[in-house]
Amino acid sequence: MNPTGRFTDRAADYAAARPSYPAAALDAIFAGMDDPGALTVADLGAGTGISSRLLADRGARVLAIEPNAAMREAAAPHQRVAWRAATAEASGLDEASVDVVTVFQAFHWFDHRRALREIVRILRPGGRAAVVYNERDESDPFTAAYGELVRRFRTDETEQRRADGLEAFKHFEGWHAPRTLRVPNAQELDRDGLMARTRSSSYLPKEGRAAAEMYAELERLFTQYARAGRVTLQMETIVARGDVGGDGG
Repeated sequence: MNPTGRFTDRAADYAAARPSYPAAALDAIFAGMDDPGALTVADLGAGTGISSRLLADRGARVLAIEPNAAMREAAAPHQRVAWRAATAEASGLDEASVDVVTVFQAFHWFDHRRALREIVRILRPGGRAAVVYNERDESDPFTAAYGELVRRFRTDETEQRRADGLEAFKHFEGWHAPRTLRVPNAQELDRDGLMARTRSSSYLPKEGRAAAEMYAELERLFTQYARAGRVTLQMETIVARGDVGGDGG
């Protein structure tokens, strides 16, 4: 499937159950830059706008770039977020038109080289790019059990693609002062929330025998680990960032 269409039938669950990002991750993106209220951010692969709204809450003007109509339509509006139907490789934005480019939980779906060229093209001199991922912290017993379930039922190698995409971004030769930061994050979920969180993953089965088996196992995990009707997925939020030079490269 074309990556831009993978989430068409999962947009509602994505909007409802995907985790947010900690304040420290946003701090890391903007650290050392002008006040966010003076900045324009292009959020590539913006999905249902979870990241775009967080950036806008800091005061930035956000251009949310998302090719999937179902994902855009599932996004809650924000007065400082403007949506555009475009891709990371061809954003439609003018050259040197934004101060920051962000990619939350999506860089692995892009053509890395083409997307990096587009990022550098649209960044102003001295601008910054950041790729952000929530990844499981499997030192926690429930999160480890959930990770085992994901690996057992996965339908493709999306998790390896995520790791490969992060490495491609981090080692791009165009960055000045590249840096990677890791901060703790967590998502508390009731039973319905855990089911929706799992349904939102495009590399897990949604119907058929494998899906039925997976959700039965998920029910068992919830019953085993829930306290007061909730479980907590422990995560680590990874922020990889790089700046372009004063000449835009």
